[in-house]
Amino acid sequence: MPGTPGTPGRPGGSGKTEFPSGTLAGALAKILLLGPLNGVAVWAAVILAGERLYWLLALLVVGCGLIDYVFLARRAYPWRYLVPGLFFMAVMVVYPLCYTVLVAFTNYGTGHILSKDMAIQHYTSRYVLKEDLPQYSAAIFRDDAGRFAVLLTDSAGQRLVGVKDKVVPLEDAGLEPVDEDGDGVLDRIGDFRAVPTLAVFKYLSDLQKLEFHVGGDDGDGSDDNVLKMRTPTSFATYSPEFRYDKDRDALVDVEHETVYYAHDGSFVADSGEALDTGYKTKVGWRNFRNLVRNPQISGPFFRVFVWTFVWAALSVLTTFSLGLLLAVILNDAKMKFRTFYRVVLILPYAMPAFISALIWRGLLNTEVGLVNSVLKSIIGVGVPWLQDPLWAKVALIIVNLWLGFPYMMLVCLGALQSIPHELYEASTVDGATGWQQFWRITLPLLLVSVAPLLISSFAFNFNNFNVVYLVTKGRPAIPGAQTPAGATDILISYTYRLAFESAAGTDYGLAAAVTMIIFLIVGTLSWINFRFTGALEEVRENA
Repeated sequence: MPGTPGTPGRPGGSGKTEFPSGTLAGALAKILLLGPLNGVAVWAAVILAGERLYWLLALLVVGCGLIDYVFLARRAYPWRYLVPGLFFMAVMVVYPLCYTVLVAFTNYGTGHILSKDMAIQHYTSRYVLKEDLPQYSAAIFRDDAGRFAVLLTDSAGQRLVGVKDKVVPLEDAGLEPVDEDGDGVLDRIGDFRAVPTLAVFKYLSDLQKLEFHVGGDDGDGSDDNVLKMRTPTSFATYSPEFRYDKDRDALVDVEHETVYYAHDGSFVADSGEALDTGYKTKVGWRNFRNLVRNPQISGPFFRVFVWTFVWAALSVLTTFSLGLLLAVILNDAKMKFRTFYRVVLILPYAMPAFISALIWRGLLNTEVGLVNSVLKSIIGVGVPWLQDPLWAKVALIIVNLWLGFPYMMLVCLGALQSIPHELYEASTVDGATGWQQFWRITLPLLLVSVAPLLISSFAFNFNNFNVVYLVTKGRPAIPGAQTPAGATDILISYTYRLAFESAAGTDYGLAAAVTMIIFLIVGTLSWINFRFTGALEEVRENA
């Protein structure tokens, strides 16, 4: 009963909160949830251990152990409500942020996707056909286990058998040749049965991976020559195109003896020639230095950087000015049909922004757009909305004004209606004009409520990728830019194009560096917003 002495977790008890013992249903629920989780964790742990990914293995063990502890230990009961949120925050926020920071200090991008070991493997597994060495007609055999044997016959009629990765004379292979129908064509060798010619295409992808090592016959002492499939009915001799010299940390072109040394994520010869495929490596602050010092990168970058701030400021100024003007007009009690006008003016905000942006792109088309058709009928000339850098920026401001003013109008309407009407009556008695009331009463009190939203709107437009990319795609291009930078690109669209649209290939490292700059700017704006909001709250309290 309530208040009974000694009852845990209730008045009059020991004061120590305890939770009721788990029910059978609760225990079954834990088994059903944690059982599969731990089973998958054990399976993944075995794979990670086999791949020697020990840091991932440790992370898996610690994470799974914490989850088990939180949901099984009674003292960790409160954490059960925090763990799901913390997990998704770590996966969706912390991990991408940390990974982006790591990528910003690498050369990760086209030509530098693989690790160094993978790049070396890529080159050392490349072979060139040796025209001067024997070629063989081939017959394919396959056993019940799916293994292949290849009967090779040279121009002199000598028969060899390729099994596993070696080639031996047929008589030394230990496989009995059997011609079951007596037509002179072997139907079976040992446990391997002949595969009809048309059926060979079914196994073509597996057969192309077969490599039978043979001794070097080209006089260079090489024992790396291999027999590989050239056509479905023939095998030929190939030799490695490159070999890796571990002592010099270099790839050597076997045929031309050109040495390509590993340097800064690429394999480079003394002549300066570099192999196409490099490897991912740390480059320190190089990406950030390029944004400042490399003229072909820094010039377009600073143009994009400046335009991003101009774009965000103009977007806020234009949308707020029009929204405030309409809000003041619609807030007038003497105006008729105010509700109708409010409904009509909010329609741009009700429509999906990406659809509106695409519609505006069509309307502003230089050749067939409705806007230019009207202008040509009135003044006889159209405007290169999407081709000229200045007009393309004007087009973006117009489109964003159309999309943004309803929001500002709604915010301002709400703020205006919270201003006491007595202030206007008192100012009228004192002889204040309408403009004086607006500048001395309406705007100052309005900014108390709206200023934090204006800062947030600035941060939003700073990263307003949709409007920029859907209307102009960042174009027109900046002449001479080494990176894919356009006159209307803002930092976020510039980052996207760096990562996915560069003519020279993707450059995730440079894109990640720009992303860090965006993060610092937006983070600073958020900090200013919090501080400014606190200051305005103090003004409100003192008003």
